[in-house]
Amino acid sequence: MLILADRRIPEPARKKLEAFGKVLWLEPGEITYGAVSAHPDIFFCPVGDRLIIAPNLSGKIKTKLLENGINYTEGEKPVGKRYPETTRYNTVITDNFLIGNTNFTDPKIPEAAGNREIIHVKQGYTRCNLIPLGNNRFITSDKGIEKTLLQHGLEILFVDPDGILLPGFRHGFIGGACGIWQDRLFFIGSLNYFPEGQKVKEFVTSMEIIELYKGPLFDGGNLIFIE
Repeated sequence: MLILADRRIPEPARKKLEAFGKVLWLEPGEITYGAVSAHPDIFFCPVGDRLIIAPNLSGKIKTKLLENGINYTEGEKPVGKRYPETTRYNTVITDNFLIGNTNFTDPKIPEAAGNREIIHVKQGYTRCNLIPLGNNRFITSDKGIEKTLLQHGLEILFVDPDGILLPGFRHGFIGGACGIWQDRLFFIGSLNYFPEGQKVKEFVTSMEIIELYKGPLFDGGNLIFIE
């Protein structure tokens, strides 16, 4: 297994994450603006057993993926400097749905998604703001996403993102502070430091919660686990 993660997440979280598998640490670069320049969810979109990646990722990263046995498909559109060019791979894919702002989503993603139902939302940073828990249950930090998914009859918990750290911004987002592997929900931080933490614990009933360090939730642009 390979884990894609931003090297800038807090050091205790880095050390604990490395106990779960080999980590490909992403370094901030010049492709896009600093706060998200090493965020996995800006450059990678897992679609089932396929990985769609931004074509303007460095050759070094592409080589490391191949060295670790990770085959990938390059998207058609590069990640750009500003919104919405930063959102092209920030889409949530579940067994049943493709959820994202389809005006911005790279064409390779719906192509790979096959016959999954497409749910369009206004928020371009969909994966930053949405955690798919399985069984059509979700957590979001975006009111627009909440409204749309409720209209589709899905079960969703809204949490205020205040208190989630994202250096350079007033707060980060809930999806960016976590990652999912099998039946485990990883948080970069502890829910005890998050004002809405108890709500999350009560909602997450079918997954084991792994907290990577004792401190505030940190938006590292998602943790992506690839088997």
